[in-house]
Amino acid sequence: MLYTPIGVPCDICDVDEPYGAIHRMNLDGTGIELVARGIRNTVGFDWHPETGELWFTDNGNDAMGDEIPPDELNRVSNIGDHFGFPYCLGGFYNETRYGQYDCSQFVAPAQLLEAHTAALGMRFYTGDMFPEAYQEYVFIAEHGSRSRSEKVGYRVMMVHIVDDFAVSYDVFADGWLQGQQEWGRPVDIFVMPDGAMLVSDDFAGAIYRISYQAP
Repeated sequence: MLYTPIGVPCDICDVDEPYGAIHRMNLDGTGIELVARGIRNTVGFDWHPETGELWFTDNGNDAMGDEIPPDELNRVSNIGDHFGFPYCLGGFYNETRYGQYDCSQFVAPAQLLEAHTAALGMRFYTGDMFPEAYQEYVFIAEHGSRSRSEKVGYRVMMVHIVDDFAVSYDVFADGWLQGQQEWGRPVDIFVMPDGAMLVSDDFAGAIYRISYQAP
């Protein structure tokens, strides 16, 4: 099936479908189905290689300060899951708008990501070039912040997945941000047939190949 995300036409607002959701359909356009909702803006998503569950990144809104709300890595366990936007942001109650909601009625993020890093493309590592332990990781391209007093992101992060749960969030590749000056902005990640990883950069106009050779 073809999966397609539709973000919201605002920084933060309460909107109806089809906005703020991921849908899927047959390749001839029939059988449109809602997969996930309550999503501000997802660019990257991938399927867990063992469970088949859909995981996706979600960008938080601006204008609430440097540290909130965090970006998110989410997991769809049930078709039609609601992930909280705009009522609960990063798993906590949005106190400023849209009434009182108990965040427990929404799906909590699988992993909180640093606020305003603009998490875009993501991939589970399914190759056999890297050490075997890397097959338990999802890799996320963080494009980098716009509305923040000090820039963050501009890197590739890795989230360790154990028994279908996220247990850590660490840097895999960085250096595109030197001080407060960026020279590159990672966008998407692709695992090649030989197991190497490609990372695209729309600021430098480049694609990087990351490979590994055992000592």
